[in-house]
Amino acid sequence: MRILGLDYGSKTVGVAVSDPLGLTAQAVETIWRKQENHLRQTLARIDELAAEYQVERIVLGYPKNMNNTIGERAEKALEFQQMLEKRTGLQVIMWDERLTTVEANRTLMEASVRRENRKKYLDQLAAVFILQGYLDSLPR
Repeated sequence: MRILGLDYGSKTVGVAVSDPLGLTAQAVETIWRKQENHLRQTLARIDELAAEYQVERIVLGYPKNMNNTIGERAEKALEFQQMLEKRTGLQVIMWDERLTTVEANRTLMEASVRRENRKKYLDQLAAVFILQGYLDSLPR
């Protein structure tokens, strides 16, 4: 049972995947795009990764505001959820991602990753935190 985790941003999508037992999340890649609304290639790449890893479902970060309200980014994530479900045919679960990017950045700083190299890994690591949070919530 593999699950794909995604951190959806305006120009990038961080991707993580669970191990076959659904216990741990590992970073896969960051998908880059030149413009926010050009999603065809992004969706195609996610579909390829879902097939490659034989995932059963997708967990998508849900960027709610700190006061638990839904802002513009969260609305865009919900639109992306619908596109993903239509493209992949998989269930896409929304997962509260508040502070995952902050946590990922802190982790990279603690690992002494240079500032100019952090962006390469930031979204992947945020996807790992999103997916790991979901995996940890599942009953064993």
